[in-house]
Amino acid sequence: MPAFRPGSLYRRMMNANAIALVTGAGRGIGRVTARRLSRAGYRVALTARNGDQLADAAADCEGETLTVTADIADTGAAESIFAHVEQQWGTVSTLVLNAGVAASAPITRIGDDDWQHQLNVNLTPPFRCLRRAVPAMRAVGKGRVVAVASMAAKHGDPYIAAYTAAKHGLLGLIRSAAAELASSGVTVNAVCPGYVDTPMTDRSVADIAAATGRTPDEARRLLAARQPVGRLIDPEEVAEAIMFCINSPGVTGQGINVDGGAVQS
Repeated sequence: MPAFRPGSLYRRMMNANAIALVTGAGRGIGRVTARRLSRAGYRVALTARNGDQLADAAADCEGETLTVTADIADTGAAESIFAHVEQQWGTVSTLVLNAGVAASAPITRIGDDDWQHQLNVNLTPPFRCLRRAVPAMRAVGKGRVVAVASMAAKHGDPYIAAYTAAKHGLLGLIRSAAAELASSGVTVNAVCPGYVDTPMTDRSVADIAAATGRTPDEARRLLAARQPVGRLIDPEEVAEAIMFCINSPGVTGQGINVDGGAVQS
């Protein structure tokens, strides 16, 4: 007979009708996290640019879902996404800021547009979503915000200066917001993954192979070797850290590493 886990059942009952919003939910970490939240009893709103991917991700969830196709980098996207969710369901109580992009180039080859694109996707939209979510969360005295940052938020690597700057900025935003909201019942945290087995890493593998002449398998092994555990991180492992932040009211202002020991902090 399987073990009875009253804690898990209790959380599912307490989460019934609670509303979670996940950005970048069409694939990878966002999709897995949406599924985990749905299994925990949340109604889950999923947003991303690709409507077909969103539909597949929603079908992978349990319980009630809502999909909002939008480009999070658009100036009015945060407002329109939140307004739609509120009109359909009500106030967002849990916000997972996962949408992001990565790019690599020597610093001398990073153009102004490339630099701005990293900020426009990895830093400014999380700020807009956080700004939009906070008033309602503060009004009820409870809320959870978790951003997916990166180990690049903790240290610098060659050829990813723009990405690293944006992710350092994201972690700074999270820490400042957590300090500001600490007495309100709203927690704000980040998880900082290493190289995760997702489509984003597939693109990094292709870039490395094209730039160095290595095969894709060699490039993938190179990235896996960057982590002391010797493998890519599984998206489920990142989702587990996100759920820990959501389920832990005493944890706020943290950047939790999920990188196989690459950054010890």
